[in-house]
Amino acid sequence: MAYAEALGKGDVPTAFSFFSEEVQWHQPGNNQFSGLKKGADEIGKMIGAMMEVSKGTFALTPNGNLMVNGNLVSMPLRFSGTIDDRKMDMAGLDLFEIEAGKITEVWLFSEDQEAEDIFWGK
Repeated sequence: MAYAEALGKGDVPTAFSFFSEEVQWHQPGNNQFSGLKKGADEIGKMIGAMMEVSKGTFALTPNGNLMVNGNLVSMPLRFSGTIDDRKMDMAGLDLFEIEAGKITEVWLFSEDQEAEDIFWGK
């Protein structure tokens, strides 16, 4: 999946080119970034803010094979970062719904949502 390759290289513009105009992103948990984001602009602002608060240390790395079931694709990954004295490094899973070759919806899952919530804060 070209999206995963671009994401692994930190090439956000190329990764976002795979989003449909109406893409919806379900950011899990109970932290300052949680909730539904609509459109690449809102998603981009959230990721930009994540990079800002982590001083550029936030990273996503695909970690395993993509799994496909009809128009759903799951991508195992690792994500990590540092904010002051807080560190995060955990497994996750991104689930994509694909229509006409574009990502229309994304759901994220964290190995330890409570730890991720503490990491990002309110």
